[in-house]
Amino acid sequence: MPYNLRLFWRMTYRSFIKTANTPGRLTKKRLIFLIIFYIVWIPVTIFTWICLGLDDILFPAYKNHPVEKPLFILSNYRSGSTFLHRLLSHDQKNFTSMRTWDIYLTPSITQRKLVDLLKKIDSLFGSPFYHLIKKIDQIGLQKVAIHPISFFEPEEDENILLHNWSSFLIIYLFPFLDELPPYQFFDRDLPADEKNRIMGFYKSMLQRHLYATGASYFVSKNPSFSAKISTLKEFFPDARIIYLVRNPLDMLPSTVSWLNYAWNIFGEPAEKYIYLDEICELSQHWYRYPLAYLDEHPSANHLILNYDKMIKHPKSIIRDFYVQFGYEHQIELDEAFTEGIKATEARRGEHDYSYEEMGYTRAGIIATFADIFERFGFEKDQLSPVQLDSVVEVAAD
Repeated sequence: MPYNLRLFWRMTYRSFIKTANTPGRLTKKRLIFLIIFYIVWIPVTIFTWICLGLDDILFPAYKNHPVEKPLFILSNYRSGSTFLHRLLSHDQKNFTSMRTWDIYLTPSITQRKLVDLLKKIDSLFGSPFYHLIKKIDQIGLQKVAIHPISFFEPEEDENILLHNWSSFLIIYLFPFLDELPPYQFFDRDLPADEKNRIMGFYKSMLQRHLYATGASYFVSKNPSFSAKISTLKEFFPDARIIYLVRNPLDMLPSTVSWLNYAWNIFGEPAEKYIYLDEICELSQHWYRYPLAYLDEHPSANHLILNYDKMIKHPKSIIRDFYVQFGYEHQIELDEAFTEGIKATEARRGEHDYSYEEMGYTRAGIIATFADIFERFGFEKDQLSPVQLDSVVEVAAD
């Protein structure tokens, strides 16, 4: 079955039964979220799957649409992938990405055609509905701390896998890690038929997007795809891979801070920081596994980038990998990327955290990630608590 209904049911059951002493304890705040979620998600999902079925009838040519030279940005969390992704989104002559709107509201071609029609109708009356959406976007989504979100900005397209309920990102909404399949160790731990089911669905969604937009190349950023790099290359043999690597002393506490911030949006865990050991474990895997794969499969289509170098010299690095990966680079893109950097700076925010407060120590992090420090020569004397601001803070995700 395309939709993982069994997992959906298990998460629903755990959300209402025996939630005491779990990260998803049923407080008033959590109950309000669950009521809103089910009222919205179930009808939206049913409508989406009807439209996906209509795609097969009305636009069957999408199934043969090529996905040529897609660019996948992989990393751990908080390692600069959002910064690079949104910077590349300014190159609309080469690339397309899924925006939050595309992922959640118009994942099918049929839905996009319906929205195009509604836009034309709305414009006849001065676009009141569009202005309402913009207002909701400004006062709602864009106020999310640490990782600003917008209907109109590119987002992690792993979110598209929520439509078949087969994504690691489910853990944001339903913090029951013991119920979730090991998506964080995708290639290593999932059965082959399950990997093929999930990635087959993902590829079909990319084909729909490219068919609907008519764009040349798709650019994606998904930290959790670090765990599925091998399967990714099986489904997209000519994929270009960029792996971003950041100092673990910065990455790990920032990841813990971000994930726990997200869990507190959708619930009220009793502890300030949860799943500390599990986050450390997946972070190790998301360093070592993709790096090992890239070492074993050397290719001009693969690139490992140091976070600090990318932040300091983004335009020159982009120019270099455009040439390496066979993408066109035009002089006017420099201006577009400059504007992209300014837009990123405008979204900057404060992000304070202390790895000591989380129970980590500097020496412990260095020992746990000793091979990463040795390979990349990362500094070992960062101070704590860590405070990131300016473009570096927004670039961290």
